[in-house]
Amino acid sequence: MWTSDGKPNMRTTMRSIRFLLPMALAASTTMSVQAQQELMISQYMFNGLFLNPAYAGSHPYASATLLHRSQWVGMAGAPRTNLLGIDGPLLDNKMGLGFTFSHDMIGVSRDMEMAANYAYRIRTGTNGHLAFGLKAGLSMYTANLSDLIYWDTQDALYQNNINNATVGKFGFGVYWNNERSFVGLSVPTIYAADGKISSEVPQSPDHYFTQHYYLNAGHVFELNENFDLKPSVLVKYQQQAPPEVDLNLNVLFKERFWLGAGYRTGDGIVGMVEFQINPMLRAGYAYDMNTSMLRHYNGGSHEVMLGIDLGKEPIVIKNPRFF
Repeated sequence: MWTSDGKPNMRTTMRSIRFLLPMALAASTTMSVQAQQELMISQYMFNGLFLNPAYAGSHPYASATLLHRSQWVGMAGAPRTNLLGIDGPLLDNKMGLGFTFSHDMIGVSRDMEMAANYAYRIRTGTNGHLAFGLKAGLSMYTANLSDLIYWDTQDALYQNNINNATVGKFGFGVYWNNERSFVGLSVPTIYAADGKISSEVPQSPDHYFTQHYYLNAGHVFELNENFDLKPSVLVKYQQQAPPEVDLNLNVLFKERFWLGAGYRTGDGIVGMVEFQINPMLRAGYAYDMNTSMLRHYNGGSHEVMLGIDLGKEPIVIKNPRFF
């Protein structure tokens, strides 16, 4: 089962939680409300480092991104996500190094993660590069289960809070791109040293954090001197959940203004804009509207982004940031 922003989750049962009832409707295929794990954002096509460590250093300049997502606005306990990503090339673009910070909140759970990302890049053809990436991070996980409203006071699940449990995480990714195309495959958490969490949650699987697979690709078509068209796709898979697909189509006007729309299977539609303010600064916004039953309980999801690109041509954007 996936949450409404596309994140598959661990099967932790939180029965009869009154203030999370609308979330239970969204998860009606199971008898549970589950704590979301891997990050998922609507503007992924401009922020590949949050999905794939091999994306690090894929541009010939240093880049930083700040992003905030408020999901299911108006619903108590709804997810909120804050992200920071920084990456750049090393050794004449033969390597890439990146850093990510995330703070993810949903219901009574909090997950704060810091991670380093390393990519080794191999030139393929005239303009292409194939990169292999590794991610190593540290997560601090908290779940205040005692704050829940429930009836079964003897249920062992609610007896112990999880306070700042330290979890080491490791991920892997492969990423290929040239000036107008990209393909990526990643497992952001291929292994997590989360034995403490699993031992504190009764009837939990051996690992609290499970493996999630992401496959994404896109291409930019030049229509004329003013317009470019970029279709992209993101496929998400987790063993205990049905696959989910994000389909997106963005139009670029005069290499400065992006306007796009997307569809997330089984969940909703997305509208997004991005504007290149100057050669260094870019800003983006996305709005998600649910098409599931959850739409009756929230005002949609909002996502804002600010990007800074250092080392680009100071007057003219010779190579627009396609992805």
